[in-house]
Parts: sequence; C-alpha cells; structure tokens
Amino acid sequence: MRALVCDNWGGPETLNVREIPDPAPKPGQIVVRVHAAGVNYPDVLMVAKKYQFVPPLPFTPGGEISGEVIAIGEGVEGFALGDRVAGLCQIGAFAEQVALDANRCLKLPPGMDMAVAGGFMLVYGTSWHALRDRAALQAGETVLVLGAAGGVGLSAVEIAHAMGARVIAAASTDEKCATCLAHGADAAINYTTEDLRAGIKRLAPLGPDVIYDPVGGKFSEAAFRSIAWRGRHLVIGFVDGIAALPLNLTLLKGASAVGVFWGDYTRREPAHFRAGMDELLGWITAGRLKPLISKTYTLEEAPLALADIAARKVTGKIVILP
Repeated sequence: MRALVCDNWGGPETLNVREIPDPAPKPGQIVVRVHAAGVNYPDVLMVAKKYQFVPPLPFTPGGEISGEVIAIGEGVEGFALGDRVAGLCQIGAFAEQVALDANRCLKLPPGMDMAVAGGFMLVYGTSWHALRDRAALQAGETVLVLGAAGGVGLSAVEIAHAMGARVIAAASTDEKCATCLAHGADAAINYTTEDLRAGIKRLAPLGPDVIYDPVGGKFSEAAFRSIAWRGRHLVIGFVDGIAALPLNLTLLKGASAVGVFWGDYTRREPAHFRAGMDELLGWITAGRLKPLISKTYTLEEAPLALADIAARKVTGKIVILP
C-alpha cells in the first residue's frame, strides 16, 4: 500500500509517499481501508519531534480516519467486514490502510459523509470533553473561544451553541470571524484589529464564564484577566506558545485553569469517551452540528496539508483522501 512516511525528524517537506507492507490486525484490532484522514496540529509536532508522544522512526503520521473494515483481528466483537467506521490511531492514518484498536473505533450512522467522519473525532471529541465534562458548561453561560476558526475552535463554537451557551468567537481575520458567526457564534472579535480585552469588555462586561483556549501565548493571560467570577479557563493547546499565567489571577477571579488532555482521557475513561462520541454522532445526524471540511488533499499533497496547518492557514478542518 501507499503511505506517507517520516524517515527523519523535521518539517512537512521531509515526508515522502512510498510503498510499505499492508498492515495485519493484531488481537483486538481491525484493519480499515482509509477513505479520509483528518489533519491536526499534533501531526506537525510529531513529525518535528516536538510532541509528548515520540514514535520510533520510520513512521506514518496521522491520528484519525474514516473508512471501511477489511480485516478483523482475534477477539474483536461488534464489527463486520464492510462496516463504515471512524477511528483513532495516533499514527498511521496517512496511508491507504491502517490497523487500529477496535475499542477506539465507532460505527458511522447511515449516510454520514466520509470526509466529515474522517475529521470529526479528535476536534469534536476534544471540545465535548472540554465543555461538557471539564467545564460543566450550562445553558445561558457565556463562552469565549480563542482561535475560533480552526478545527478545534470551530467545533467548540458549534458544541457550545448546541448546549445553549452564548458564544463569543475570537479569530485573526474578518473572514474567519464570519465563518464562526455562520457556525453558531453570537458575536466575534478580530484580535488582529481589536485588543482582545477591549473586545471582551465590549461584548461581555462581566467576563466570559468559560474560556476555550487552544492558542496559548500572549492571548491566554489577556483572556484570563477578563474571566468572570468562578470562570473556567480550558487549557487545550499552545499554537502560539506556552503561556506564563500568573497564578494570583486564579485567586483574584475565584477562577480555575482546567487542563484538557483528551488523548489520555479516551484511554483512561473509555466508557465516558464512547458516550460522548455517541452524543456527538446523534447531534450531527440531527443537524445540530455541521462540521466544516474546508479543503481536501491527496496523499501526495499531504505535506502541503501539514504545512497549511503549521502556518495557521486552515479554517475548520482539512482531510487527506488516500
């Protein structure tokens, strides 16, 4: 089969497509013919040896897929050949086939678009865990989403809206703000042209109850200084760098900084993870969520997809179609 292979640590330009052996399922695994593979910022970090998980070289990047079951390993129940599934694999997704643990796969509802399915589990799963589980978001509360037009950001906008919250989206261009408004945000801040704290004060004088922060860097402290009393600041990621947040702010605001490590959560709490995925699939089927796949790439174009993610050029989600 064809696969994108990382032979040496570096940027996306170091990756190459080549033939490697077809995978065989180990006990507890299934093999899936990949229809779509979601592209995520951790893929860029992993190729550069900057992620917390460091796979041995050579490896194929990519952590989430949709496709068709073509082989079933010993001990697997609940799946049949030909089933349409989505799944998580951490590495191996940017290939024509992948073997992955059956307990990290979901059967897809009839008619669900495979490109959407290939790019929804990681970002929507992260946002569901963050907002519903870690923040205990309530209807009527105000949520500020930083980096709101990116994959996880836009999923947070949609989920918070579906949960009945008032959503303020913060993004870097007017076009990205418009996308957020079209996907459920009630208001938007272009933090390239307006000071973030001034925008928050304008739209939420008492501050947001929940801050969804996949950006980090200089934006984290500015947002936390504006948080409401008893607010919850969700630490999702650090695209702009790791913030040095003064801990005295948590005391002054009576607020919490809450870590969200979705990958470990899916392994430690598998039953809860599946319940969340089931709810999300139900919301998608009912039309309450409408994931945006803004662009698709061939396997040969996968290095460009990773470069686009790294350069923060992506709105919504992008996927590779092997």
